[in-house]
Amino acid sequence: MDTAAYAQGIFMGASLIIAIGAQNAFVLTQAVRRNHALPVAAVCAFIDVALITAGVMGLGALVANNAILKGAAALGGAAFLIWFGARSLAEAFASHSLEANAASGSDARLGPTLAATLAVSLLNPHVYLDTVVMLGAISGNFPGDGRYWFGAGAGTASVVWFFGLSLAGSALAPVFRKPGAWRVMHALVCLMVWWIAGGLLYGFFMES
Repeated sequence: MDTAAYAQGIFMGASLIIAIGAQNAFVLTQAVRRNHALPVAAVCAFIDVALITAGVMGLGALVANNAILKGAAALGGAAFLIWFGARSLAEAFASHSLEANAASGSDARLGPTLAATLAVSLLNPHVYLDTVVMLGAISGNFPGDGRYWFGAGAGTASVVWFFGLSLAGSALAPVFRKPGAWRVMHALVCLMVWWIAGGLLYGFFMES
């Protein structure tokens, strides 16, 4: 085992994953609602580990050097984030508080929830940039099996983060039964993802 590479993978993976983004906001929202929080965290962690593995195996360099793939990811991701932000904004105005039935997740089915989890994970280009491109490129600096231990460390950080975020969100559910807190959270999610979408569009048109 390459302990140094594994430790650096944990540190680098955590520094990228913990940055608040659309995926983290979605996980936190579902956890606050107590809406299948652990399955949502498991899907996000699995996707991250799979993408990190793909990056370590060399896919990151391929994506980074293909202008068509980068452009498609930027436009598609921006469109999805604009829609996601609009939905959060509507939720901020429509929700008076986190009601008891929403907090328990009793009215939400597992299938649609996991489908939404896949969408917010796989349609968000930042997920690919962080896992496939960034971590994949960094892993190439480690000789021999070191690159795989680096990837394993980054995957460990992802698993710990998503399950930790899920458990923390569930604990915060009583706070979000207050109308003001619920509205503020959704408004911040909206602003955050629209900011990311604007950055993607700006980068795309500047490079065109």
